[in-house]
Amino acid sequence: MQIGIPKEIKNNENRVGMTPAGVFELTKNKHVVYVQKEAGFGSGFSDLDYIDAGAIVLDTIEEVYASSDMIVKVKEPIEQEYPLIQSHHVVFTYFHFASSEPLTKAMLKSKAVCIAYETVEDKDGSLPLLTPMSEVAGRMAIQQGAKYLEKPIKGRGVLLGGVPGVPPGRVLVLGAGVVGIQAAKMAAGLGAHVTIMDINMKQLRYVNDVMPSHVVTEFSSEYNIRKRIKDHDLIVGGVLLKGAKAPKLISRDMLKDMRPGTVLVDVAVDQGGCMETTKATTHENPTYIIDDVVHYCVANMPGAVPYTSTLALTNVTLPYVIRLANQGWEKACEKDPTLAKGLNIVNGKIVYEEIAEAFNWSVDAI
Repeated sequence: MQIGIPKEIKNNENRVGMTPAGVFELTKNKHVVYVQKEAGFGSGFSDLDYIDAGAIVLDTIEEVYASSDMIVKVKEPIEQEYPLIQSHHVVFTYFHFASSEPLTKAMLKSKAVCIAYETVEDKDGSLPLLTPMSEVAGRMAIQQGAKYLEKPIKGRGVLLGGVPGVPPGRVLVLGAGVVGIQAAKMAAGLGAHVTIMDINMKQLRYVNDVMPSHVVTEFSSEYNIRKRIKDHDLIVGGVLLKGAKAPKLISRDMLKDMRPGTVLVDVAVDQGGCMETTKATTHENPTYIIDDVVHYCVANMPGAVPYTSTLALTNVTLPYVIRLANQGWEKACEKDPTLAKGLNIVNGKIVYEEIAEAFNWSVDAI
């Protein structure tokens, strides 16, 4: 199979769809891999690294798409890429369709096979291709939140860990999934007081068992959220509904109950965000302020640490890429129910129900 690795062109996205080590495995399996010139630079990989691994380096993104049967990316295609995606393509990447109607319509029009990393699902309900980026984003949420709590950046001026004689900062984490647990772990490591909320009591029991005593759990409800936002300095949104829009847990009117300089980090922004005032930002302009509350809503947080993120991503995507390349998408998905869950759009039809529901579309009508 001809496999293409284009350079990511989303704002400040420095990750790349595959490491040279991944390319080596594909070429060892007799596949041809085309890598766009300088695609790996942001992640610390040179064109020579890819050439040594057996790749063919092409100058332009147009050449990569035109030469390839399967495209392996990191982020969803943006508008400039829409015309490049044709009906013969299999596109394997993070799509997050539920948060973008224009992207969904463009991929339907292309009639390409769209396999989304974020909906590949194991039997136990875990999301193996989303997990590593959720781990990165959860940890980064605290790293970024701690920074934006600083007064020169309009935060409350709170040091999360406190100092002797001064109480630590308070962190509220919404969601006890992968993002939430990693965020709580990082915040606890800094010495902050952490409250983590979820509606899944099994998850809360797990958190209670594994976290130190300054991480407390609480059942998530609007009443409890409204109570906690009044005295917490950093609020991290880490809720996820597989393939669907995130629920809005923080409404606009709640901002008035927060102290000036409170920081909101919405990790769920890729799925539309779990806060009513969320709007996607970039690493170039990561924050905005509403009612004296600092919002950090970068849609590709792991793109700020691309070396770590690219390695972590290729570790989990490569086995699936090899299966798709060796067997073709139909046979690979037929043999592997986990991979089959990643099918979102096929030949101009939505095949993942939550996407249609996000836009109130009928699956049969599309």
